[in-house]
Amino acid sequence: MKWLAVALLAAVLGACNAPGNGLSGDAARQYLRDVEQWRAKRLASLRAPDGWLSYTGSGRLKAGTYSVGSAAANDVVLPGGPAELGMLQVDREGLATIAADARAGAQMAGEPLLRAVLIPGVAHVNEASRVQVGDAEFYLVRTGSILGWRYRDPQSPRRLGFSGIEHFPVDPKWNIRAQWRPFPAPKQAVLLTSIGTPLPALVPGEAVFEIGGRSYHLQPVLDESAPPSRRLFFLLSDRTSGRETYGGARYVYAEMPTDGVVELDFNRAENPPCAFTPHVVCPIAPAINRLDLAVTAGEKFQYLPQ
Repeated sequence: MKWLAVALLAAVLGACNAPGNGLSGDAARQYLRDVEQWRAKRLASLRAPDGWLSYTGSGRLKAGTYSVGSAAANDVVLPGGPAELGMLQVDREGLATIAADARAGAQMAGEPLLRAVLIPGVAHVNEASRVQVGDAEFYLVRTGSILGWRYRDPQSPRRLGFSGIEHFPVDPKWNIRAQWRPFPAPKQAVLLTSIGTPLPALVPGEAVFEIGGRSYHLQPVLDESAPPSRRLFFLLSDRTSGRETYGGARYVYAEMPTDGVVELDFNRAENPPCAFTPHVVCPIAPAINRLDLAVTAGEKFQYLPQ
């Protein structure tokens, strides 16, 4: 594959030396290395035993009592693990407790599980109480008012069958220095998720850039997963969405602006977790970030093994 790397570098050097890109040969080579390192780190994260590809089961829960396990007769049928994991009780306030079957061999925090309260995971708020069954785990999550369950297994066919991500060719013209226009105070906003639930967010301003003589605007939310410095989190769709790229959104993370400029590297535009598994919930692009532009950079979308 050495010839492919040489060809890619030649393409990048050609693009970088084009008028307006302003990258020298050395800078072009360094930029290519940076993007390749980002891709390698991204793939390692996805391939990790607890990465997005490890999810194999999910569902919703209401108040009630549920038998849980891999046997088909259970109320909550898990894709693996013991036939009878135990009984799950959810009260009207959403408090959940589990009484494990003694034969299941389940553990929590490294200790044998008999009976315990299960705290649901809430994004950027708290971690979930996790029930371990061998290398796999069962836990609860809360998205808005919806309570659900998740099951993760390192032996997931999606994880084991994952061969990588298709990308557009790296092109430095898509590494854009956009003008940053901060709002006097961050605006309260509501994103919608892939299941239609509302997700509160803060929008601190907007990035403005030009391509082909036309001006475009993107509004990020604050990325609460990266305190205390926090990053900007751009959820966008464009004219490739639903065709070459994932329809709901692609994500671009950016460092906080410096001297009125924010760097938008669309070569690092990534698919949301929902592109890799149906068992998670993701925010989708708001209407204001739907670009009338084909962003031919970053990750493409391909169907993965079930």
